Amino acid sequence: MRRYVYRCTVCRTTSPVVHQLDDLAAVGDAHRLALHGGHIPDDEAAGQVDRRGRWYAALGPLIAMHARIADGLSDLRDPKGTGHPFWASAGAALVLGSAAALVLGVLSTAL
Repeated sequence: MRRYVYRCTVCRTTSPVVHQLDDLAAVGDAHRLALHGGHIPDDEAAGQVDRRGRWYAALGPLIAMHARIADGLSDLRDPKGTGHPFWASAGAALVLGSAAALVLGVLSTAL
């Protein structure tokens, strides 16, 4: 399940998590109309976050991949929850480690 938040850096506020892009647009529009007269604040941000509330765009590639896998595993049991259970984080690390070992094995065999 995808999670999105809207952040206004002028007001220094962050919206609650929404699960649809349409809801994200509505939250941003409502904030702009109510507090900024319809104007778009400088440096406003809207985007996808992981279950811990971290912006995917701000994470490094490997950490973002780990977070996406752990989010997917965590959503199997509790789609609306927050945070990564240990088993989901360990499963994501196992998947990434296995993929790295497979690539290393294929490369070493090819050379």
